[in-house]
Amino acid sequence: MDRKQPTIYDVAKLAGVSISTVSRVINQPLRVNKQTLEVVQAAIRKLEFVPKAEARARALKDTGRIGVLTPFLAEPAFSQRLRGISSILRQTNYEMVAYPVDSLRRLNGYLQGLPITRNLDGLIIISIHLTNPQVEMLTRYGKPVVIIEDAQEFTSTVEIDNRGGGRMAAELLVEDGHRRLGFVGVLDSDLPEYSIHPVNERLVGFRNRLDELGIHLAGETTCLVPYDLETTCQAAVRMLQMDNRPTAVFAGTDLQALGVLKACRQLVIRVPQEVSVLGFDDIDIAVYVGLSTIRQPLDESGKVAAELLLARIVEPERLLQHVKLPLTIVERETT
Repeated sequence: MDRKQPTIYDVAKLAGVSISTVSRVINQPLRVNKQTLEVVQAAIRKLEFVPKAEARARALKDTGRIGVLTPFLAEPAFSQRLRGISSILRQTNYEMVAYPVDSLRRLNGYLQGLPITRNLDGLIIISIHLTNPQVEMLTRYGKPVVIIEDAQEFTSTVEIDNRGGGRMAAELLVEDGHRRLGFVGVLDSDLPEYSIHPVNERLVGFRNRLDELGIHLAGETTCLVPYDLETTCQAAVRMLQMDNRPTAVFAGTDLQALGVLKACRQLVIRVPQEVSVLGFDDIDIAVYVGLSTIRQPLDESGKVAAELLLARIVEPERLLQHVKLPLTIVERETT
């Protein structure tokens, strides 16, 4: 049996670089620093890699286009994912075209029009839950697709263990000695019908781990409110004015954690001496306010999605991949 021909993905893996870096070495070597150039060329020689003619032709074409379907363009987490995607694509001959989704009608319109009006080489979908008919539309589209945060079998995905993150939050706060705990999250009815519900998954993981540790998360200290800093602050004020208030609050997002911190300031409650506050995401502003949080690699999720997509564009026969990115605890000044 003939040995399987090595691919650009294999070269990238051996050299420890991205797909786009290998592409630059092949097509634009003057843009690559000497050390990286030598490492990649050594990997190419070792694997006896020969670029496919059609892949090289594609790389030398005028700029191609990668579409990104995303809701909530103004929200920090989505902006950071877009930043990650852009950081990879700007090293290539592809430009990013963002399609903001603000309604189910608009989402379906984008999907239905892809084969006809969208001159795209591939598509990345961020935090949108696809129905079976929508999956069929994308399958008929016939171009590479990568999805961030929604588990799907028909295409490559970049996934986050939201339940696992909730469990991590419970363990951290209990280890710190807290037994009276609160949670602030997003009200289901405040989310659009096409959205995934990661904060609910974080609550499930948080509550389940507390149950395992013999600690009850009380209904009166579980607040689900619209995704808004001021509304979250008002809900947190009510929670923190209770006679038996929580000694620690886990917020399902960093933005809502900021609302809890604002409530603490209004009530002159010292953080973390009297109440600890833990967020989720690690958006850029978290470090500036000293917020402790469960970090999900937002920029990295965009980078990985872009590299998976580029790999499928260059090597359409490559197997689908489902990448689960790790979560980490970042303790700063609020726990």
